[in-house]
Amino acid sequence: MKKITPHLYQLNLGFVNAFLIEDIVPGPDAADSLAPGFTLVDTGMPGHLPKIFAQLKKAGKDPRDIRRIIVTHAHTDHTGSAAAISKALDIPVWAHADTARLVEQGRPGEASLQVSPGFLNRLIYQLFIRRGGAIDAFNITRRLIDGEILPIGGPGGVKVIYTPGHGAGHLALLLQADRVLIAADICANAFSLDWSTVYEDRELGRQSILKAAAFAFDKAVFGHGRPLTSDASARLSAKFASSASAARSPSH
Repeated sequence: MKKITPHLYQLNLGFVNAFLIEDIVPGPDAADSLAPGFTLVDTGMPGHLPKIFAQLKKAGKDPRDIRRIIVTHAHTDHTGSAAAISKALDIPVWAHADTARLVEQGRPGEASLQVSPGFLNRLIYQLFIRRGGAIDAFNITRRLIDGEILPIGGPGGVKVIYTPGHGAGHLALLLQADRVLIAADICANAFSLDWSTVYEDRELGRQSILKAAAFAFDKAVFGHGRPLTSDASARLSAKFASSASAARSPSH
């Protein structure tokens, strides 16, 4: 488990990352009153509960201090262990309404996928994504909306940014005090900053990247790959502002 900023940790689950936000207790004038602890963002594949709990324990943290889960979108590699962790800890799960519609039926998606350019993306799609995968259904107890501020993650809270394109209901999360974006799968930074392997609508995904990049943040973390540790919002804008033709390339 790697500390990214004062309030954010990255959990490496193999080919996918999850994140832990350190929560605060809001002041008496806060709209919500949340218990101190942690928020788990995404849960990896089915069977990743032991990996997540082991990483917390190794870092000296108690998994029982996780108070809630946020899932950024419905894909199996982000929601696969949500049902198990929610049940084990008796904690709620938050997500966008479009994600809720899918995961409450045990569905990781419903639209056809466009494979991003490049041999490696085509290979990953054929080996790991094409067959899809079911998830255990779970309930969403709070439906998050674009622009709302969650009273977690330090002063200023966490801003919810609706970023569809990669998948229905996709959300990015901006930890305002730390100036860091949890970008999830709007794009990736595996070998370099680039498209995610698949999108339901890549041009819509590009627009969502630019929407998120319009906010000011220094760092960004991704569902797949390494963090960007400096000038992150500017680098996202520079990379994808002129990528419209690639975003409209045909699906595979």
